[in-house]
Amino acid sequence: MTDTEILLAAYDDQMRGAPPTPPAGVTYEQDGPLLRIVGGFRGLVSGPRSLGVRDAELDRLIARQRDFFAARGEAVEWKIRGHDEPADLADRLSTAGFVPEPRETVLVGRVADLAVREPALPHGVTLRQVTADADMRRIAALESAVWGFDMSFLADDLTGRVAAAPDEISVHVAEADGEVVSAAWLVFRSGTEFASLWGGSTLAEWRGRGIYRALVATRAALAVARGVTYLHVDASDDSAPILRRLGFEAVTTTTPYIWSPEGG
Repeated sequence: MTDTEILLAAYDDQMRGAPPTPPAGVTYEQDGPLLRIVGGFRGLVSGPRSLGVRDAELDRLIARQRDFFAARGEAVEWKIRGHDEPADLADRLSTAGFVPEPRETVLVGRVADLAVREPALPHGVTLRQVTADADMRRIAALESAVWGFDMSFLADDLTGRVAAAPDEISVHVAEADGEVVSAAWLVFRSGTEFASLWGGSTLAEWRGRGIYRALVATRAALAVARGVTYLHVDASDDSAPILRRLGFEAVTTTTPYIWSPEGG
């Protein structure tokens, strides 16, 4: 096997099931080959690399997820990867009314091989680990400003994760003159060799100055201390080149397909 195949196999084997501890108000359910996560901002559906069903049986499985969340009046995200089977899964999701969001690159790196060093920050910028509700609301406001839509739900999500399992998440902010200019979090996945990097959104005027790399280095150092073997990231086109330079390897892609009661 090539190194990419080894990393992808580890990802498929360890990162496709239920996360260890659901936040308050979130439940896990199985529907055939699928994991269904209910509660939170919107529902989530994910499955193994091969669903093991095709054609009309697959259409019924897709319709069942859509109808389940329709009955709840909630949106749902079906997360697929570029190497998933059957190959026509994306087309069948589209036919059922699911709409794709931008594709991201799945990157995996061996913690021991990553360029983990002391963070180099611009003058006046400091990093801080946070747990308070007020800081989670500041992070949600930052994310809303960066992405241009209301992400206030993120405050409750992060607060719920910290409350449910404080040892499984580490949330960090970069601040300048008391303003949050970037934020990111590290999620440990107990029972596996993985931890995941999430967030990393930075205000436009602070990009290109090393803050994102510093947040990666800070979280990678925490992963080293916890004995983690692999770090995983679902990376945007902006983040993927930085992460590759730090030692991450692209193993596949991921695309969220969204169904909502409003049809978009």
